[in-house]
Amino acid sequence: MELNLTGRKVLITGASQGIGEGLAAAFAAEGCDLYLVARSPDKLTRIAGELSARHGVAVATLPIDITAPDAIDQIVAFAGHADVLVNNAGNIPSGNLASVTDDMWRRGWDLKVFGYINLTRALYQCMKERGGGVILNIIGAAGEMPDSNYIAGSAGNAALMAFTHSLGGRSLDDNIRVLGVNPGPVNTDRIKNMLKHRAEREFGDASRYQEFLSTFPRGRAAEVAEVADLVVFLASDRSSYTSGAVFSVDGGLKVRR
Repeated sequence: MELNLTGRKVLITGASQGIGEGLAAAFAAEGCDLYLVARSPDKLTRIAGELSARHGVAVATLPIDITAPDAIDQIVAFAGHADVLVNNAGNIPSGNLASVTDDMWRRGWDLKVFGYINLTRALYQCMKERGGGVILNIIGAAGEMPDSNYIAGSAGNAALMAFTHSLGGRSLDDNIRVLGVNPGPVNTDRIKNMLKHRAEREFGDASRYQEFLSTFPRGRAAEVAEVADLVVFLASDRSSYTSGAVFSVDGGLKVRR
């Protein structure tokens, strides 16, 4: 299927690893020029070199902490002309109400919840002035499957789902589509580390983390490419009548429960 994305300019946050790195690869394969934002300059440089050499696309990088006071202004100066914004940066800490401290909760929300909201506010205006665009929020399944042991993330993801629905319900009036994707467990270092901590807590043996995989659909987590392929499609004109929706990539996990 031809997605007609060649030459589009795509800004991706949290692009140095995991889903973000996979998204960068998927958009580059479609011929998109990339603007990659993350906190790790070395990783960004490596990814940019590999994707530029492999796909012949332009890849610019901006190593920055999105929670820094002037970060949003810097990102707008760097890539305010992007056709597509993919909000992906964020790592809200796991834990229950007692174990997640006020500082942990606020730092997690500052990066992900307010990071998404603030960058969307800035880029939305840029897109509106230019005549349109696409904003994609990579959120997470906990917003649909609340977990008391991931209470800050569950609440944060639910807030971003509501934000996506609310904004996307009217954004087509400005020729801007706003969408969300809720990945379930994805085969990244982050999910492995989370499962190892859980195995250590429940079994006293971190190496038994793979036993939890048997509870997932098909006995595995999703692959990064399975998430990235959907995001690329949603960014394309083939998905031109979608806005205000949040799509799950969880193998049916939420309804299985």
